[in-house]
Amino acid sequence: MILRQVVGTVVGTVLVPAVGAALLLSVAPAAGALAVRSSDEVTVDPTGHLAPDGTITLSGTYRCVGSGGGPVLVSASVSQADPHVSRGVGSTPAVCDGLGHRWTASETRKDAYTTGRAHVEATLVELSGSGLPLPRFHAVRRQDVTLTAG
Repeated sequence: MILRQVVGTVVGTVLVPAVGAALLLSVAPAAGALAVRSSDEVTVDPTGHLAPDGTITLSGTYRCVGSGGGPVLVSASVSQADPHVSRGVGSTPAVCDGLGHRWTASETRKDAYTTGRAHVEATLVELSGSGLPLPRFHAVRRQDVTLTAG
C-alpha cells in the first residue's frame, strides 16, 4: 500500500507536470506561428512569371507596422506537381513603416516549374532574439497563382 502511494505521488507530481509541460511546449510554437497581427498583411499577385531559363518570379504587396528590431523579410515558396513539396523562391527585405510596399522574389531552377497553376505561400517574417534568430510571423498568405511564360 505504501509503495502504491509513493508511486502514485511520484507519477502525479513529476510525470503529469512533465508531460503537461512537454505538450504545452509542443503546441506553443504552432500557436505562435499562427498568431499574426491584423494590422500586418502580405498579398500575392495572381500571376507569376516563368522565363525560358527556368527563372520563376513571384510578386505581391505587404504592409507591416513596427518590428522588434530584427530584420524583416518577405519570403515566398511555391509548389506545383506535388502539393507536399514546396520550394523556396527567395526573400526580399521588408520595411515596417505602416505603408504599403511591393515585393518580388525570383529563383532559377531549370525544368523545376511549368506554366499553369501553382500554389504560393508568402510570409512576412521577422528574425528576432539574441543568439539564434527566431522567426516572428507578421503575416502569411497562401493562394493559387497562374505561372505564365515570359
